[in-house]
Amino acid sequence: MIEEIKKACQVMNEGGVILYPTDTIWGIGCDATNEEAVRRVYQIKQRSDSKAMLVLVDSSVKVDFYVQDVPDVAWDLIELADKPITIIYSGARNLAPNLLAEDGSVGIRVTNEEFSKRLCRQFRKAIVSTSANVSGQPSPGNFSEISEELKSMVDYVVKYRQAEMERPKPSGIIKLGKGGVIKIIRE
Repeated sequence: MIEEIKKACQVMNEGGVILYPTDTIWGIGCDATNEEAVRRVYQIKQRSDSKAMLVLVDSSVKVDFYVQDVPDVAWDLIELADKPITIIYSGARNLAPNLLAEDGSVGIRVTNEEFSKRLCRQFRKAIVSTSANVSGQPSPGNFSEISEELKSMVDYVVKYRQAEMERPKPSGIIKLGKGGVIKIIRE
């Protein structure tokens, strides 16, 4: 696993795009601060860059770096979540502009899964995480369901966990609005 993490980090540091296992489904990823790498992910997914993508970080401490004003309720949600949860925050910063939603918000998930957590820690920056499929197609339940075409479009495919056949669920998504308003987007 350590060699896989080193190689994935090297590819992302060079502006490349990876295919990797996350705490939910397999994801297409890149350096979330690199506008050109983010553009490539949109091209691979064949989707317009007006649709924001989420990012993974390895600890809640990192959320502060990417969000101007983290609502207090966010810390409780992160701490108490019993399954992966993506929180959409207003006032994103220190990320590629084309990664953000039109209102300047960004979805961030603190991953607790071993591989993606170590990958984020080693990379030291947020990593884009978007489902490994062309926009509009079903999300793959496991590695075997990812199209060969998509695999050929990324710069590096992580070997770790490819044989697993479980079908993890996507994360829950919660949007935090002004004044602590919570809107559940996906349970």
